[in-house]
Amino acid sequence: MKDGLLRRVLKRIARACYAFDLRVTRWLRRERGGPRYRLAGACNGCGRCCETPVIPVSAPVFHVRTLRRLVLAWHRWVNGFEPVGEDRRMRLLVFRCTHYDPVSRQCDAYDSRPGMCRDYPRNLLDSPLPEFFPECGYRAVQRGAEGFREALARTDLPPEKLAELTRKLHLDE
Repeated sequence: MKDGLLRRVLKRIARACYAFDLRVTRWLRRERGGPRYRLAGACNGCGRCCETPVIPVSAPVFHVRTLRRLVLAWHRWVNGFEPVGEDRRMRLLVFRCTHYDPVSRQCDAYDSRPGMCRDYPRNLLDSPLPEFFPECGYRAVQRGAEGFREALARTDLPPEKLAELTRKLHLDE
């Protein structure tokens, strides 16, 4: 499903708003001490992020039916995201992207993809505990991970517990 002119224009406007919001948010975060994680690894082309995009929404959007319908309609019509599920506890909307071809693992609207797709996986680093798909080549690494690893190495934890903590605390380089 390639994008027509109107959809491309709407996406460009939405992407500009997203980019502005992202710049302001990241600037404020840097002013308060910077991000907690840095990005490591590289894309291996698994496509999992494109198959099922997940969008966090505010409590009013998640719980107020009219707002929720507007958000779902926007993502369906403008981004080509079809809703497939949700995570009520985390207030996440889960979609299937109609632009993603699972055979070729390519996006047929790559040039006009939304800001959240362009910013992936950096946008995960803003969450308290970033989680990547197991197949993904990217990973989050805690700032100051070396010091944490050294402190853990001085403990008498069993190797399997040490490995689990290292993974869960995002201390792997």
